[in-house]
Amino acid sequence: MTTPRDDLLADARREVLVMSTSGPAARAPLGAVRPNDHVHLGRGVSYRILVPDTARTAPALSRRLGTLALAGASVRTLPTVPTDALVLDRSLVVLPTDRAISSSGVLAFRLPGVVTTTVELFDRLWPAATPLIEGGHDEELDQRQVRLLELLTTGHTDESAAAELGVSVRTVRRMVADIMRRLGARSRFQAGVKAADRGWLLAEAG
Repeated sequence: MTTPRDDLLADARREVLVMSTSGPAARAPLGAVRPNDHVHLGRGVSYRILVPDTARTAPALSRRLGTLALAGASVRTLPTVPTDALVLDRSLVVLPTDRAISSSGVLAFRLPGVVTTTVELFDRLWPAATPLIEGGHDEELDQRQVRLLELLTTGHTDESAAAELGVSVRTVRRMVADIMRRLGARSRFQAGVKAADRGWLLAEAG
């Protein structure tokens, strides 16, 4: 049986951001996990999921989150997640509501102010959260991504970096956006700093 969240997720093309405040997914209209999440991961949709630290010790939920992380989702935890929200492709936000207002228990918004505020909250929380699986998909960059960061931090433009890597400028920009998401960076400069802090740029240069 599909839910309103499942129907909306089917429309996601690039990225899904999830904030879940507590408890098993089955009891929440915007729970952290749904069976179809694996389907969307399989078709290339990027997932970032924020849940409370208590999810680590909830047997069923921790197993399902761990399976998602191993499938390619980035899952992190915080002591407290302040709200429930789902963001699709940074263009649509789904928020919980009273069932007296909506029988499904959720409402969807495309208002730029709502979308921007929700994404900014997520991006502010993400860097402080702890990966569910250390050394997993959450922060890893492949060699080409590290090389791109190295080029950009040494003064290359998108165009010259694209020529160096043998890819299109559009691909470079898509790679940069993915790198920033993976590192929880708000700018290219911050992505470079975070990568350097981990020793990735130095290792690649050597």
